[in-house]
Amino acid sequence: MFSCVHWFQPFLALLSSTLLTWGYNCPSSCLCPDHHTVDCTGQGLTRLPDSIPLDVRRLLLSNNWIPWIPSDFLVLYSDLVYLDLRNNSLTRLEPGTLSTSSRLVYLDLGSNNLTEIPSGTFGESRSLIKLRLGNNPYLNMVSKDAFAGLTSLRELELERNALSGLDIEVLSQLPSLRVIRLEGNPWLCNCNFAKLFLWLLENRHKLPTGLDGMECSLPGDGRQVSLSVLSEDSFRECRGLLTLTDYLIVIFSGICISVAAIIASFFLASTIHCFQRLKSKRTDEEEAED
Repeated sequence: MFSCVHWFQPFLALLSSTLLTWGYNCPSSCLCPDHHTVDCTGQGLTRLPDSIPLDVRRLLLSNNWIPWIPSDFLVLYSDLVYLDLRNNSLTRLEPGTLSTSSRLVYLDLGSNNLTEIPSGTFGESRSLIKLRLGNNPYLNMVSKDAFAGLTSLRELELERNALSGLDIEVLSQLPSLRVIRLEGNPWLCNCNFAKLFLWLLENRHKLPTGLDGMECSLPGDGRQVSLSVLSEDSFRECRGLLTLTDYLIVIFSGICISVAAIIASFFLASTIHCFQRLKSKRTDEEEAED
């Protein structure tokens, strides 16, 4: 009997110490079901909670009213792998806010009020596998380098936003991409959409709803059509059109050629003039000798 009690006392002491540590580190109004999880779901928070344990791995902050994330928020939480900020009041993300999240695997920013995803938002979060950005009704801009460095990203959700177009370079920088959701956006079927459409044709297996689940509006009458009824020939009028970048390149090249021609003409004229003066001088000298 004595030996059992002697063995049990250290166990109770360790358990009590652990429970006290959990209780002490857990933010008020939040739950901490285990040592590495902080659950603040639906607590009416208007800012990030204080006293989050530094070794937190799962941070659940969905269904609150949090309007912004400090740019240095993740600096101290190097073990964080799961961050849920769904259904808050986020309007923008400071560039570099998530660049220090080297171990982050899952990030949910859906159902907020984001308006754009600027370049450098995620830095090089090479461990990120799933990124949810859907259901942001004001999100109408994704910068070309917004997802640069996310080499492990497999699932990207951009459904039901306000995107009318998307640069395919945004997607070409994601070598591990397996699933992408783009349905429910107000896509405009113009020449700017042509390259994205061709990318979707080649990667339709990555669309959970297929091309049937996506629609775009025609430039003329605004009529909505399913992408499944379109083909590469639907954009044949766009093949001969130049983009603004193309026009700038042509103009710049023309200016360079003109400047080079002027300089070459100047040197040629100068050379001819010098040659004529030299020839005239020799003729005068020969006449003087005679």
